Amino acid sequence: MFDDSNIVVGLEIGTSKVCAVVGEVNAEGTLNIIGLGQSRSRGVRKGEIADTAQAEEDVRNAIVEAEQMADVEIRSVFLGVTGGHIRGFNNRGVHPVVSADREISEEDVQDVIKNAKAINLPTENSVVHAIRQHFFVDGQDGVTNPVGMLGSRLEVDVHVIHGITNRLQNSIRVVKGLQLDVEDIVFNGLASSLALLTGEQKELGALVIDIGGGTTDFVVYSDGVVKHAGILAVGGDHVSNDLAFGLKVPLSRAEKLKLEHGSAMLDPQCKGQTVTITNELGLVLKVINVEHLRQIMSLRLEEIFRLIAQDLEQAGLADYLRAGVFLCGGGARIPNISRLAEHILQMPVSYGQTQSISGLKSALDQPEFVTGIGLAKFGSFKNRKRESKSFAAGIKGMLGRLLHK
Repeated sequence: MFDDSNIVVGLEIGTSKVCAVVGEVNAEGTLNIIGLGQSRSRGVRKGEIADTAQAEEDVRNAIVEAEQMADVEIRSVFLGVTGGHIRGFNNRGVHPVVSADREISEEDVQDVIKNAKAINLPTENSVVHAIRQHFFVDGQDGVTNPVGMLGSRLEVDVHVIHGITNRLQNSIRVVKGLQLDVEDIVFNGLASSLALLTGEQKELGALVIDIGGGTTDFVVYSDGVVKHAGILAVGGDHVSNDLAFGLKVPLSRAEKLKLEHGSAMLDPQCKGQTVTITNELGLVLKVINVEHLRQIMSLRLEEIFRLIAQDLEQAGLADYLRAGVFLCGGGARIPNISRLAEHILQMPVSYGQTQSISGLKSALDQPEFVTGIGLAKFGSFKNRKRESKSFAAGIKGMLGRLLHK
């Protein structure tokens, strides 16, 4: 059995699958994936809970499988969230430094971040993340850690990700219904970028696109920090729906055709190619034109990338992505999808590889498990922060006792 205090669990309740990833954090702080559980998702639509009872059953199945593989008892999780209601924007907080010597303390930093979070959100919304970008001390920009510096005015830029509280609570309630604690909720796109990007790629500027079953989440890093995040309520399931409608076949058959004969781009070889659909007795039901099938897929996927390109253009970030684009999620498996993304976004596109994580190769090499791994990585960061805080508090207490002896 593993030491429970070093165990972190990422849980993604997705539209097409539920995935639980168990990680063990070693003494050096490296995450080692030791367990993976998954089940088909039936109670989720466009990344949000649509049937609580079904979602609960699917989560239970994934958790049990992950527990058996990792040989641990899961008590709490870091839960991924997504959905069309989630939004991200940049905001600035300001705080006057009031100490007599004008030295900026950790409390000043916490206060300025609190001020940046105190924004006029609609009453039904709550903040999921307030990710710090850069500090300003008396107008000096690019400050990464202002503690110990002298100044009279402290400012901070943050990227705020927020969503509708009740819709966020629905997935939390599903988890709590299984007697599990939710340690924190994490935007899925952020989790994916934590799993994929190196420090250098974040500095250069990178775009992570996570194409799931019901949503496409994307996050932009530049100068080492999150600059932008977005969600499209469109994913791989919409491609299947388009095929079912366009080819006049049942949805289950459309999904099968997508997986076996699909492509994100038309190529000359598919001209004149056909696929014959037969029933259980081998009788021909329909003949599908492969070119038509791929054209339907290409149009929907092109729309996804065009919407992202438009969003980046509006945010003024299109020219800051020198490391390029990284694709993940189940949709990244579609043949030629990187070629289509390159054509639309006009920059290099590659498939994301999980970084500085060891363990189960079967999980680490699959694009659909990137979010779950990223959630576990977020948990390992959170735990490390908690430990260093309690260590610092212990040292402070010990010094205090020594001084007062």
